[in-house]
Amino acid sequence: MNIQKGSIVRAKSGRDKGKFFLVLSIEGHFAFIADGKTRKLEKPKKKNLLHLAATTVVYTGSAETNPQIKRILSDLKND
Repeated sequence: MNIQKGSIVRAKSGRDKGKFFLVLSIEGHFAFIADGKTRKLEKPKKKNLLHLAATTVVYTGSAETNPQIKRILSDLKND
């Protein structure tokens, strides 16, 4: 699965292992990810693409606030 902007991904390594994130942007071999809770939109985590596992979900809307990101990810967990 290809990781792109708007993808929902799961961290495979690091202290955030197993958590789900929304990809805000891609630069080279890195993705900037946020979950709206520990990693806010204002200060996203820079994570190597090799350390992320893509899910089948791609969010096509715009996530402009931290509560929106939290809602997107909580909807994924409830499915």
